[in-house]
Amino acid sequence: MLSPVFQKLLGGLFVCTLSSMSYAQSPQPISMGEMFATTCFLCHGPNGQYSGGAIPPLAGYPRDLMVEQLKDFKSGKRSGTIMGRHAKGYSDQEIEAIADYLATLKP
Repeated sequence: MLSPVFQKLLGGLFVCTLSSMSYAQSPQPISMGEMFATTCFLCHGPNGQYSGGAIPPLAGYPRDLMVEQLKDFKSGKRSGTIMGRHAKGYSDQEIEAIADYLATLKP
C-alpha cells in the first residue's frame, strides 16, 4: 500500500498531466474570414503570398480596397475569369470578414 503522501503526489502529478494534455490538444479557434480565405490560397499562393505569374498576392492587401473589388466581381461591375463566380458565393458580411483577415497577413 502507498503512503498518503505518495498518494497525494501521484494524484497531483496525474492532475497536472491531464490539464497539460488538454491544453496542448485544444485547437485554436479560427475566424470566419480565415476559414473562407483558405480557398483563396489555392490560386493566390500559400497564406496569400505571391506565388508568381499574373495572379496577385493577397497578404496585406488593403481591407477597403479588397471589399470594393470583391463586391465589384460579385455584381459583375468588374470582369474576371473566375473571381466573379467565387465572389458570388459569399455574402457581403463574408466578403468583409475575408478582407479583414487578409489585411492582417504579412506580405
